[in-house]
Amino acid sequence: MGKISFLQPAAALKPEKAAAADDGADSEILRPPCGEEPSSPVQTRRLSLSGLCYLMTGLIVLLLGLILASMYVYRYFFITQFPQLPQESMFHCGVLYEDSVYSPFKGWLELHEDVKIYIEENYEQINVPVPQFGGSDPADIIHDFQRGLTVYHDIALDKCYVIELNTTLVMLPRNLWELLVNVKKGTYLPQTYIIREEMVVTEHISDMEQLGSFIYHLCSGRETYRLKRRTARRRISRREAGRCNRIRHFENIFVVETVICKKS
Repeated sequence: MGKISFLQPAAALKPEKAAAADDGADSEILRPPCGEEPSSPVQTRRLSLSGLCYLMTGLIVLLLGLILASMYVYRYFFITQFPQLPQESMFHCGVLYEDSVYSPFKGWLELHEDVKIYIEENYEQINVPVPQFGGSDPADIIHDFQRGLTVYHDIALDKCYVIELNTTLVMLPRNLWELLVNVKKGTYLPQTYIIREEMVVTEHISDMEQLGSFIYHLCSGRETYRLKRRTARRRISRREAGRCNRIRHFENIFVVETVICKKS
């Protein structure tokens, strides 16, 4: 008995192989190219922090640039246009004033003095040279606003006289500085009248250090006395006038004549 078998055609086998091949293609997992890894949340956070750091650095540089530009503008514009008050200022003053007693014919006298104003130390120093006309002594004057004292060094007598500072007649250092600057510019003219203040010698001062360093350096080694103002305004008699000395100076919008009389 013979065995009979049937073989499948080749065309029938090909579609199965193709289907198997397609199934393999569909089931293939796609991977990134060699050397590249998929981004993770940690890496994304690092990139965000780096960008924030760059932004903050840029803002800081911009802020520093604005500060430097502001300093440049302030230094080269505002300070130049509006200078600050100097720590020490020196002025040479010449003031005309009326005095019918010592100048009956001309009626006008001229007062010269050198003024040093110390803004930070809060005191003023005035030097009055020998006047061209009689009636006044040369003097060195210090107004110490910290201690509230005034000292007159009468150069003709070589004696010092100390009294409480009269802020009614003496201008503050900053105010006097502004006044003298305006006078120098010609924007303000001082008054031509004269104010007189009378003082009497009361006692000798032995402890000079209590008067402060400014007065101490001026009057050290000189006879120093304390003064008292006369409250009652009265005319000085002719006999008393022989025992009085006068110092004329400019420390306000007017000329001040300080009359210092010896104790009766």
